[in-house]
Amino acid sequence: MSATVREVAPGVHRVAHAHVNCYLVEDDDGVTLVDAGLPAVWRPLGEAIRAIGRRPRDLRALVLTHAHFDHVGVVRKVQGRGVPVWAAAAEHHLVAHPFSYAHENPRAIYPVRHPAAVPILTAMLLAGLPLVRGTTGVRTLQTGGILDVPGLPHVIATPGHTAGHVALHLPDRDVVISGDALVTLDPYTARTGPRIVAGAATADSALNLASLDAIADTGAGTVLPGHGEPWTEGARSAVEHARAAGPV
Repeated sequence: MSATVREVAPGVHRVAHAHVNCYLVEDDDGVTLVDAGLPAVWRPLGEAIRAIGRRPRDLRALVLTHAHFDHVGVVRKVQGRGVPVWAAAAEHHLVAHPFSYAHENPRAIYPVRHPAAVPILTAMLLAGLPLVRGTTGVRTLQTGGILDVPGLPHVIATPGHTAGHVALHLPDRDVVISGDALVTLDPYTARTGPRIVAGAATADSALNLASLDAIADTGAGTVLPGHGEPWTEGARSAVEHARAAGPV
């Protein structure tokens, strides 16, 4: 399964694989990887790093917006290369146990009620979902400040999808990486456009919707989600659409 690599903002590259997005953020000090996809993204990710004129040794940090199984697939391999992994304190247990996440609704009902999502979930399965393993030794992100890694992201607390979910604002690039706090493709329903993820994978939809204020407040022109295409009509517009769509 191939990945698509595209520059979505100055020095920010989207790596899309099996309907899951990772992002490479580069500056003069190296490259930060945001989220770690599924296991089969390992080779495409290396190819993507080389495609932007870098080498794997330029990778300085892996920052997790959250630690669901589809965002930590290569975390152990990256960590094994000596790259520090960052996540909010409330995510550390989930980093170690990526399938132990809280969710509002039974997962089994979604393929029945939303058959259009079956190809998406199948692609994720084939990308190594059963092979995902957690890890320990993760560094702790502090929200409300700037993380000293390439790109210097502003770390924003956006709980609800998971307890410790964060978004990353890159004001000099006019983008906010929203992770799964706000997506443009819900893998569990196949619905597109700005929205929160279905209750099959969201711990607290009401809290998730409330957290969208923090994304809107960035005023970023582009929102880069964990699933789906970039939204280029502004963070405030994305949040308005997500609230109109509501929980599923």
